Amino acid sequence: MLSRNAIAAQACAAVLLITTAGCAPADDTKPSAGASASASGSACPAGALDTFTAGKLTIGTDNPAYEPWFSGNKPSNGKGFESAVAHEVAARLGYPAQNVVWTEVTFNNAIAPGPKTFDFDINQFSITPERRKAVDFSSPYYLVRQAVITTAGSKIAGAKTIADLKSAKLGAQVGTTSYQAITEVLKPDTKPLVYNNNDDAKAALENGQVDGIVVDLPTAFYMTGAELKDGVIVGQLPQVGVPEQFGLVLDLGSPLTGCVTQAVDQLRQDGTLAVLEKQWLAGTGGAPELS
Repeated sequence: MLSRNAIAAQACAAVLLITTAGCAPADDTKPSAGASASASGSACPAGALDTFTAGKLTIGTDNPAYEPWFSGNKPSNGKGFESAVAHEVAARLGYPAQNVVWTEVTFNNAIAPGPKTFDFDINQFSITPERRKAVDFSSPYYLVRQAVITTAGSKIAGAKTIADLKSAKLGAQVGTTSYQAITEVLKPDTKPLVYNNNDDAKAALENGQVDGIVVDLPTAFYMTGAELKDGVIVGQLPQVGVPEQFGLVLDLGSPLTGCVTQAVDQLRQDGTLAVLEKQWLAGTGGAPELS
């Protein structure tokens, strides 16, 4: 089994290709409704935005907060890709680490309609038209693929095509695009199983309750390289249409959406996002595409 360092080294070139391929397509990178107002400097006074708590920036994410997006289940430490991105966004908005407050919010609650207890939430939220009806999104900070993982000796370990997975029993976290990928792309004969989080899905795989699980590609590399005994990436799913994109979630019509989007755009344009991807995320090397 590859070490995490070996996985990261193998993947760096692919990460660079992803990041330099660049800005997501125009139809999905446009700001949400709350971002229509000008995001100029005068509209985004540093450290003095209309935040949930005056003088502080409150950022939400789930508990547990998984590797490689976070490190040590401590979002506030600035380690892991999403923790680092969140702190960079906060800094661009004028909120140093001591003025950032992290709050626990479940995945489904963060994207549900209604007032929020955070200024923005970061938790691998894919930007979708359905979710845009309930929340605002920033411009995307990451383009992602989904992948099927299993363990050596599984009946699907040698699968090469989507058709090879037709009879597989698969699982994924509830409410995620990973689950959606099973139902809309893989379409197995058996109804997929749903789990509260990736830890529960991983346990089901280890216990033989499912043949494989679907997760985003960086998580697939981490799980198979550092968490699962004899973990195997079966393959990544084909990219259909517009690439899947992760965005920061804000309250629908939030006055902060434009400012947060501006900060994300700056991080993309000056290369900071590319640097953070290289530092924290494994790329697509070693993950064949299922045809």
